Amino acid sequence: MNIVLDTNVLVSALWSADSKPAAIINAVIARKFTACYDYRILDEYDRVLHRPKFAFDDWEINSLLDQIIKNGISVIAEPLPEIVFSDESDKKFFEVAKFCDAYVVTGNIKHYPPDSCILTVADFCEKYLYIK
Repeated sequence: MNIVLDTNVLVSALWSADSKPAAIINAVIARKFTACYDYRILDEYDRVLHRPKFAFDDWEINSLLDQIIKNGISVIAEPLPEIVFSDESDKKFFEVAKFCDAYVVTGNIKHYPPDSCILTVADFCEKYLYIK
C-alpha cells in the first residue's frame, strides 16, 4: 500500500520513538507500506526537520530521510490546479497521493480538502497497524 507522509508525521516520529507516527515510520522501514514522495516533499522534510527549534541531530534526520528514499517511490506528480488549498504548501502531498493512489497520513486533516485519501495518524494506525 502506498502512503504519503505529511511532514508533521516525521517530526512527531523523531520526537517520540514510542508514538503512533514512529510506528508508521517503522512500518515504512519494514516495507509494510511504501512512502511516495517527490522532490518538493523531500525538500520540505529536510528544511523542516533541520529547524533549530526541533534540535534534531543531523544523523537522525539523514537516517530517516535515507530510509524513506531507500524504501519509497519518487514520482513527478501531475499538478491539480482545480483544487484550492488554504495553505498551498500542503497541496504537494495531496498531488503525490492522487498520482500514486495513496493515502496522505497527517496529524492535521484540516489542512486538506475532504477526501477519502486523507487519514489522520490515529485512523491510519487503527485501520492498518491495528493500534488504538
